[in-house]
Amino acid sequence: MVAMQGVQKHFGSLHVLQDIDLEVAQGEVVVVIGPSGSGKSTLCRTINRLETIDEGTITLDGQPLPAEGKPLAQLRADVGMVFQSFNLFAHKTILENVTLGPIKVRGEKKADAEARAMELLKRVGVDSQAQKLPAQLSGGQQQRVAIARALAMQPKVMLFDEPTSALDPEMISEVLDTMTALARDGMTMIVVTHEMGFARTAADRVVFMADGRIVEQNTPQEFFDHPQSERARDFLGKILKH
Repeated sequence: MVAMQGVQKHFGSLHVLQDIDLEVAQGEVVVVIGPSGSGKSTLCRTINRLETIDEGTITLDGQPLPAEGKPLAQLRADVGMVFQSFNLFAHKTILENVTLGPIKVRGEKKADAEARAMELLKRVGVDSQAQKLPAQLSGGQQQRVAIARALAMQPKVMLFDEPTSALDPEMISEVLDTMTALARDGMTMIVVTHEMGFARTAADRVVFMADGRIVEQNTPQEFFDHPQSERARDFLGKILKH
């Protein structure tokens, strides 16, 4: 579903993605972990072209990423993205936030878009908040709305860029539960996160990045129990102590 080959990315003199080769199959849940500054978020953002790449190729469902214009808008409709900050439209209701994309981009009728939006809001547990504005919801509720909004576009793949890092601890689990349910339903997902519990339980594969490279990748059990590289052992040693 997603294939990255020989991807290079520089920010000035900083080489943030180095020789990235990664393939994600349909229905696979890949969790990307690693220290801060390792290139995880940049990797995520190149897949829907929020960041351009300097070299290499990225394909989505067999098609190369378009550079601009209508094809790029279509790509972004096929790739759902959930960010750290919820990025909801503050002046629109929760229901309007979720229906805007399907109506404007996919050309759905308002009634159809609203019916599907209510189903999705119910699925993520916030259907009772549909007529409220984002500011009236907790952070965890807003992030679940952001997930519903991405799902409303019926994407082929969902990208999550540290979706819980801006949340209070008690709200994290409700968002991770929503994501785990999505994974169980067979959604193709690439998740950048610091939540090791989620990586252990929901991932099909863990990709460990450091210094702009993919250092190793394995099943969660193998990665956490038998890390292959010194860099991964060091990282896990630091984070799993606490």
